[in-house]
Amino acid sequence: MDKTVSVAEAKNKLPSIIHEVERGVTVKITRHGKAVAVMVPQRDYEKIREKRQDFGGDLDKFRYLLSSEKIFFTESDFLDLRDTTAGREFVWTE
Repeated sequence: MDKTVSVAEAKNKLPSIIHEVERGVTVKITRHGKAVAVMVPQRDYEKIREKRQDFGGDLDKFRYLLSSEKIFFTESDFLDLRDTTAGREFVWTE
């Protein structure tokens, strides 16, 4: 279950909001209708951190899979991936 509260409401009801988060509720905090923060239960936060920290391990697995399939990349494979031109020409008109 998710809940949305304004910054003012969060300020006035912080203890009760924290109790809800402890029970598993994710709370989005908004200012002028736009999300500015999210409170998540600690266990969810830890899952997010684990996934982010495992990127290096996942990259190593991907590289190993490529090499086991005899797929190799060199610098020249990446040379044409990015357009290095300045873009279109600007013409001033009045």
